[in-house]
Amino acid sequence: MPPVELILLLLSPVFLICVILEWRFAVLRKQNWYHWRDTLANAMLALLHQGADMLALLLLMPFFYWLYQYRLFTIELTALNLLLAFILQDFLYYWFHRGSHHIRWLWASHVAHHSSRLMNFSTAFRQSLTYPVSGMWVFWLPMILIGYEPMLVFAVVALNLAFQFFVHTQAIGRLGVLEKIFNTPSHHRVHHACNDIYIDRNFAGVLIIWDKIFGTFVSEQADEPCRYGITDDFNSTNPITITFYEWRLMWREARSNERKMPLWQVLLKMPVKLTSEPPGKNV
Repeated sequence: MPPVELILLLLSPVFLICVILEWRFAVLRKQNWYHWRDTLANAMLALLHQGADMLALLLLMPFFYWLYQYRLFTIELTALNLLLAFILQDFLYYWFHRGSHHIRWLWASHVAHHSSRLMNFSTAFRQSLTYPVSGMWVFWLPMILIGYEPMLVFAVVALNLAFQFFVHTQAIGRLGVLEKIFNTPSHHRVHHACNDIYIDRNFAGVLIIWDKIFGTFVSEQADEPCRYGITDDFNSTNPITITFYEWRLMWREARSNERKMPLWQVLLKMPVKLTSEPPGKNV
């Protein structure tokens, strides 16, 4: 197992405790935040995602170290350079995340994370095993070319993702002054909502400042409760269906005789956002 994968593995007991505590809190408050089928699907998707990531790192690490030979600088491991690595990676994550909502090829992987109608800590586990195929790792290559050692780069990526687990909850309200700088549960609830005013907003990983700088920030509104999920009428708890939902739609569209659209346009066009009306029931 690559050392960077151990970071999330070692933190998994913390994640599990948070899920249990949030579930218990929801039961006591009579909040319908958890459904066991949804939670089980999230857990299965997490295992598939981690397996795919581990395999991708093993296969691609030789390429990353080959690329590292052509770095612009050799960056020493100091506290300042680590801080700069965290900031740079978070900046690149913002653009990966924003691209994942605007380029269908990337959305095909990312949509799995948004497809639940629920919002709780287990939603953070709802990831796709196809991220290595869609090319999430491409966004971290600039750090390697600048001069950050590949293993360090992916360790920073893992820590960024670990932080994001804690913003997937309805149990935590506004966090005062922290809301101005950091991604918080309130900001991320907006990101997962399918209301018109919330769609494609708040792409932050750790620092919300990127959304404020680049005009994609919206605060959670008291008079506009978040409705979670995607705008399609989709509500499956089958991990395979969740994983390949958008890939199957793209494949059908690419093969359709009714649409005279080149394959590259199908893959790279903006994902369709249908409507923000409350979705109906799905079989």
